[in-house]
Amino acid sequence: MRRWLALLAAAITSLVLIALLVPMALLIRSVAENGAMSRATATAESVAVAAGSPGLALTVEQARGGPFPVTVFLPDGGVLGATAARDDAVRLAATGRSVTAHAPDGRAVLASALTPEGTVVVRVFVSDAELTRGVREAWLGLAALGLVLVALGIVLADRLALAITRPIGAMAQVSHRLAGGDLTARAALDGPPEVRSVALALNHLAGRIDDLLAAERESVADLSHRLRTPLTGLRLDAESLADPAEAARIAARIDELQRAVTRVITEARQRSNEQSCDAAEVVAERAAFWSVLAEDQGREMRLDLAKGPLPVRVGAAELGACVDALLGNVFAHTPEGVALAVRLTPGVRLVVADEGPGFPPQALERGRSGAGSTGLGLDIARRTAESAGGSLELSPGPGATVTVTLSPALALS
Repeated sequence: MRRWLALLAAAITSLVLIALLVPMALLIRSVAENGAMSRATATAESVAVAAGSPGLALTVEQARGGPFPVTVFLPDGGVLGATAARDDAVRLAATGRSVTAHAPDGRAVLASALTPEGTVVVRVFVSDAELTRGVREAWLGLAALGLVLVALGIVLADRLALAITRPIGAMAQVSHRLAGGDLTARAALDGPPEVRSVALALNHLAGRIDDLLAAERESVADLSHRLRTPLTGLRLDAESLADPAEAARIAARIDELQRAVTRVITEARQRSNEQSCDAAEVVAERAAFWSVLAEDQGREMRLDLAKGPLPVRVGAAELGACVDALLGNVFAHTPEGVALAVRLTPGVRLVVADEGPGFPPQALERGRSGAGSTGLGLDIARRTAESAGGSLELSPGPGATVTVTLSPALALS
């Protein structure tokens, strides 16, 4: 915008200056020509006054020191002063008329005077240099003035554009911060009234988004809290079992589910996205949890986990849910006995691979599953990776391979 406004100011200023300076330049040239012709006419008349007097030769000699060559044509055919041809203009002036005629490289002013011997013709030559004396300097001054005015117009236009673009750029930065999850970002109410109106609307939108997300978090917390009632019923049922070992096993699973619901409630009510965890610790913990089920199903579970700490920009609960989603997909959609592998590199890259049938075409479409499930597992993992500045990729080929890349964090929070 600044460049276009500067070009617009330069174009407008140039047009205005052309409209003003061109007529002024022509006027300056005309004034210079008129001034030179007036001085030449005065010289011719002053010499013509001395015609017929003994001092004519002296007057012509004195005129030769001036800027204009003077020639006097006498009635007897004699010539005084500068050499010049007796052309048609001289013969016309000899009839008693004052004449201004074009001559090579200039103009000629002719005046006549009657003497007892006949008509004396005085010719004063004005060269082109005299006709345009001072015009070039004046034109250069006008051109310099025009360039200064154009430059001044561009500078003023740039300052004006900066007053508009600076708050717009600040609003763009605020919008990027909002898109990145910083809901505390607000635009300053600077600039022209229209720009301030846009900034006010952006701030209102940011506040509305914050309110809606807060309401959504509370709704999720409320829905999660409702799960505690059926969990309490399950616990009572587990405690009433006759087999103490079976009751303890089911109670342990209920405790795990209770802790998961508590984490959901806590995280739903958190406002900050600036969390981090040790990916090596979380992945190792969740792999150990699923290894028990893998042993029960006769699956070979190969682990290749880098040693920590490997800090990443995501909370431990979110990363744990991501790992659970990936491993849960393997156990849910492959037959018992199918081997799987979990690999964590210092990158930080998490790879979960199995030797099953592979993924359906719509595997990454949220809410769609080719195996009768909710279709949310891979989407949860994808959103977790993207929230941490990473990505999720599915690799084609025999079996199924999921690669989750996470952005390292500077420190653990």
